[in-house]
Amino acid sequence: MKKAAESSTIVLLIRHGQTPTTGQVLPGRAPGLHLAPRGHEQARDVSSRLEGLDLQAVYSSPMERAQETAAPTVAAQEQELLIDDGLIECDFGQWTGEKLTELNKLPAWKEVQNSPSTFRFPDGESFVEMQERMVEAVTDIAQRHPGEVIAAFSHADTIKAAVAHFVGTPLDSFQKIHIDTASVSAVEFGKEHTRMLLTNSRTGSLSYLRQPEEAKE
Repeated sequence: MKKAAESSTIVLLIRHGQTPTTGQVLPGRAPGLHLAPRGHEQARDVSSRLEGLDLQAVYSSPMERAQETAAPTVAAQEQELLIDDGLIECDFGQWTGEKLTELNKLPAWKEVQNSPSTFRFPDGESFVEMQERMVEAVTDIAQRHPGEVIAAFSHADTIKAAVAHFVGTPLDSFQKIHIDTASVSAVEFGKEHTRMLLTNSRTGSLSYLRQPEEAKE
C-alpha cells in the first residue's frame, strides 16, 4: 500500500452501502432508495475504518443511500455533511429502475460493457459526461482542501470512471474495475502528480494513509 506525502491532499472515494436492490436493478437517480440493514452495518464499518484519519470535510452525492452511508462517519468525525451534485449517480434515463436481467438482453448492453465511451443512456447521460463531471467534482473538492484528507461518498459507476481516469485507463476498460459496496478508494493530489493510493479497499484500518498531527508530536 502506498502512503501519501504529508503535503498532499487525499480524497477518499467511498461507494454507498448495500440497498435492497443492489445487483438487481439500475436505480439511478430515482428517489426513495435507502440502505438495507446490511448497508447500515457497512456504513458503520466504514466509519470505524476511518478512525485515526483527521477528516477535514465529508461530501456526499445527493442520493439517500449515499448520505445514509456517510452519516456514521459524519457523526464520528464531528463534521457537517456537504452535498455535492457532481458526486451523484449516473443519469440512466429510460433505463432507470429497470431490472439488470432484462437490460442485459438488449443489443445495447454489449455497447455498455465493451465500448461505453460511445454510449448514451436513452434520455440520460453518456459515460463520457459522467466521467467528466465526476472527475471535475473530485478535483474541485481536492482544490478546496489543500493538504487535507476528505471523504466523498458516491456510487459504483461514478467511482469506477474516476478511478479509470486517475490511473490512466481508457474509459472503454472501466467496466473491468471493481468497486464493491462500502469500499474505499483513495486518490492523492500532490504538487507534481495525481495518483491512486488504493482501489476497492474493503477491510482494515486506513489510518496509515495519513497520521493526525497529534500522533506525530
